[in-house]
Amino acid sequence: MLIEAGHFALALALGLSVVQFLVPLWGARANDATLMSVGPPAAIGVFALVLFSFGVLTFAYATSDFSIVNVVANSHSQKPFIYKLTGVWGNHEGSMLLWIVILALFGALVAVARNAVPPKLRANTIAMQGLVTIAFLLFLLITSNPFERLSPAPFEGQDLNPFLQDPGLAIHPPLLYIGYVGFSITFAFAMAALIEGKIDAVWARAVRPWTLTAWGFLTLGIAMGSYWAYYELGWGGWWFWDPVENASLMPWLVGTALIHSTIVMEKRDALKVWTILLAILTFSLSLLGTFLVRSGVLTSVHAFAVDPDRGLFILGILIFFIGGSLALFAWRAPMLKQGGIFAPVSREGALVLNNLFLTTACATVFIGTLYPLALESLTGAKISVGAPFFNATFLPIVVPLLLLLPFGQVIAWKRGDVAGITSRLYVAAGLAILATIAVYAVTFGGPVLAPLGIGLGVFLVLGAFNEVATRARQGGSGGLAHAAKRALGLPRSTWGTVLAHAGVGITVIGVAATAWSVERIVSMTPGDVQPIAGYEARLEGVFPRTLHNYNEDVARFTLLHDGREVGRLETMKRIYPARGMATTEAGLRTFGFSQVYISFGEIQPDGSLGVRLYYKPWILLIWIGSVIMALGAALALTDRRYRVGAPVRAKGGPRESGPRERGSPTRRPAAGGATSAVPAE
Repeated sequence: MLIEAGHFALALALGLSVVQFLVPLWGARANDATLMSVGPPAAIGVFALVLFSFGVLTFAYATSDFSIVNVVANSHSQKPFIYKLTGVWGNHEGSMLLWIVILALFGALVAVARNAVPPKLRANTIAMQGLVTIAFLLFLLITSNPFERLSPAPFEGQDLNPFLQDPGLAIHPPLLYIGYVGFSITFAFAMAALIEGKIDAVWARAVRPWTLTAWGFLTLGIAMGSYWAYYELGWGGWWFWDPVENASLMPWLVGTALIHSTIVMEKRDALKVWTILLAILTFSLSLLGTFLVRSGVLTSVHAFAVDPDRGLFILGILIFFIGGSLALFAWRAPMLKQGGIFAPVSREGALVLNNLFLTTACATVFIGTLYPLALESLTGAKISVGAPFFNATFLPIVVPLLLLLPFGQVIAWKRGDVAGITSRLYVAAGLAILATIAVYAVTFGGPVLAPLGIGLGVFLVLGAFNEVATRARQGGSGGLAHAAKRALGLPRSTWGTVLAHAGVGITVIGVAATAWSVERIVSMTPGDVQPIAGYEARLEGVFPRTLHNYNEDVARFTLLHDGREVGRLETMKRIYPARGMATTEAGLRTFGFSQVYISFGEIQPDGSLGVRLYYKPWILLIWIGSVIMALGAALALTDRRYRVGAPVRAKGGPRESGPRERGSPTRRPAAGGATSAVPAE
């Protein structure tokens, strides 16, 4: 009965989603507060129902209920309990249910955020979120029922895909889904604004926290997926330009542009039409990623489903929302009033240039990802677009963007001064040049461009903190203590900006340092010693081991430096009998921000072992920088103006929300600020 209750809850959620869509939309159009008030409880009810359904499916996995087709296909009684739970979203049906849970969660959060969003905007937003929920609930119930029964029930399941039985994959999908689905709420806000025909600084402030939340989680999800691929696949790489990797990168790029654009809207009441378009494109690219993963149009380690019928249904959702939103945009955009004007050399101009670079970079990834698929569907010809294409097209766009980033941070709003901008950054630029020269001298004879990448990363980090130093020095004398007090008193959004930009710089340093990676492929027998970048790896032996639902061969190594032991590591080759699949578990040993990385292939008849040895200098900075970016977004979300809520004026009366605060869009902003993926004061 519990399983049937979970299924019935989804059907009830579908019916309530229709109420969530129609009633508040009607109420907003009729300006009826009673009808608009139906939206929030309906959104909360939908969330409660789909959460209950997800809990039922989780319970079925935890108890190994093999009367359910989904559990049989993706679980095993001997599987570790943690992977029984994460197996809930390690398949198409369960992951779609998780997707809908997060979708409903964002709708419920808007419903309870009473002071953050004006009533009519909130009603329309909840209605649009309800429409998205309807589409995906229909998809789940019609094509992907997670509660389908199997009779008679088998005694044992088929186990979860071995690649998904990993802590990284337990964390990566939920983070990525929150990012993907989080952009649905920015899409709903955009549609609500177009329906109402009113887009202003209040709208920009209302939408920015949701955009920041989605962007931060998507950043973490991409980073976690990258680290998993790095240590799990045994190739030693951190990004492979896989089509599904690209599908997550594209909404991240456009979402970054969206956050920058909302800054201009909130501060200067400009770029309204462009900001709405970015909100539509960001969610559209998230839907595209869903289509690529679940349609069967590509084969990837990330792909969930290969059912063409499901692909056609998702394609229909894609066409409906993208086509419908763009049609509404084309109808309403010409009616929107334009905001303030600004000079090309200004904070606004820098943000526009930032947007152009980011969207162009996204366009190159879009073409490289979809062109092979389109060509194959039209002509049958198969081509491969890989790293050479993306390196030749993506990097020349991103590098100038990164070079200009620190300049955009210090330029004034409305009209800037080139000489003043340069004078603020000469120390950071000088130190970055010195760092480049020093790295080049130390690594002379190695990669030529890598020291330039290190210098660029240093420039980004120093340029980010230059923002704090400049604003801390404003206000006259008082010494270091006074400057430190002013710095600590800066808005949290400013510090969030600094962290986000510094995180980008740290990631750039980590990426540049991979040019000095060392790789060796050798054949070893127990007792052999192989040198690798100043270290020595000694193979101690290979032994079998049986754990849980897999068998493995374990190769144990001792690492030596200058003849003394500095660490040990194990690398494994696992076999999962239920699936008949093998996985490689790389052995990692961290030294500072660098890692020694070892993986092995098959054991040869003579007892020798094919071994890959890598030394990855500063590799961890790639993911540390990503975490710092996400922390910057989280810190910006705690800014006071988001806690107080957006100022809204009633007709002929006082504002509906709290008092004006520092950084309000009704107040002329200071010259200092930020142009990052997180907001500035």
